Amino acid sequence: MEVSLKGKKVLVTGAGRGIGKDLVETLVKQGATVYALTKTEEMLEKLKSEFPSIIPILVDLRDWDASEKALEQLPAMDCLVNNAGVADMQPITEVTKDSFDLIFDINVRALVNVTRIISKKMIEAKVHGSIVNVSSVSAQKSVKNLSVYCTSKAAVDMITRCSALELGEHKIRVNAVNPTVVWTQMGKDLWTDPVKSTPILNRIPLGRFAEMEEVTNVILFLLSNKTSMTTGETFLIDGGYSVS
Repeated sequence: MEVSLKGKKVLVTGAGRGIGKDLVETLVKQGATVYALTKTEEMLEKLKSEFPSIIPILVDLRDWDASEKALEQLPAMDCLVNNAGVADMQPITEVTKDSFDLIFDINVRALVNVTRIISKKMIEAKVHGSIVNVSSVSAQKSVKNLSVYCTSKAAVDMITRCSALELGEHKIRVNAVNPTVVWTQMGKDLWTDPVKSTPILNRIPLGRFAEMEEVTNVILFLLSNKTSMTTGETFLIDGGYSVS
């Protein structure tokens, strides 16, 4: 079964690296018009040099007003991938205000802001759009020293369900992907240490973490018309971690 987004306009947040960059590359190769958003100018310039056809968007999603200004200028999208996200490992007894604010500003507040703006444009243009939120298995399974991150991703899952309920009447679908650790740079930074990673790997029946393309493939599937009757769902990509 071939899945293609050829000819579709797709906004990808957190496009500068990791899953976001892998998704941008795949979409460009498929012939989609990709709007790539990141807050880092250097990453955006590198992305533009590799994929000249993208429409770059430089904005810090923590800034609600600046994000609104940047996104209001865009045409109606066919698809949105809320991929931007951050994580920070801190025991609950050592959680700092700055860390808490950063995680919730990006993982939750920015996701709501972007969805708000883009879905309104879809409704006005009568686009039967598809939105995919990048969540985590940590939304459903507790992980030591990641209480704030886990909570933020649980919020993403509920936002996904509520958005699907509200936007369904406009024929806009909203789903989430919930991977285990993905071998991005952020994943490596947090989980390369065997002391941290071994207990998690021991609970994954397939015995490994996810590769970026394994997440990208599911995102593409959910964006496509192949899942035209699917909305409000959270899709685990966890190697069986949730059933262990």
